[in-house]
Amino acid sequence: MISGNIHADRPDIEKDSISLLPAPLRKAIAFLKENDLTKHEAGRFPLDRDNMILQVLDISTSPREALRPEVHRKYIDVQFLASGGPEKIGWFPDLCDSEIDEDLLDTPRDIRFYKNSPKQRESMLEMQPGSYAVFFPWDAHIPAIQAGESARIRKIVIKVLLETCY
Repeated sequence: MISGNIHADRPDIEKDSISLLPAPLRKAIAFLKENDLTKHEAGRFPLDRDNMILQVLDISTSPREALRPEVHRKYIDVQFLASGGPEKIGWFPDLCDSEIDEDLLDTPRDIRFYKNSPKQRESMLEMQPGSYAVFFPWDAHIPAIQAGESARIRKIVIKVLLETCY
């Protein structure tokens, strides 16, 4: 998992850290910086055929216990809070020892949900507008957790095909 903010006032550090990423992930973060996604229509849009997919979601945050951990195997998630919030995202390493609740990895959704378990020791990221987090296939994550009260958010997910990053 990697996180940052497109509004960071540390140009040298941000430039250097982003330059370490594979080209498709650099392209995804550049897209977030260069486009005002608060005005984009909601939905799912190809950015580079199936290699990079833009999802624009208008949702509300929910209590943690109402949400399930998820993983993806074919795609890397670049999650971005365009507006609203705050939003928390839970994260823990996927050790493949969590009980599967729903497995849709072989569908276009490329998602597996795990049942919640006390053994999942998750860390929390607090997202503010401009924050992004990159979740790899080995990162279980729980997006759209409320930070205090439920809040409306404009959530952007850019799905980057893992095999394009080799």
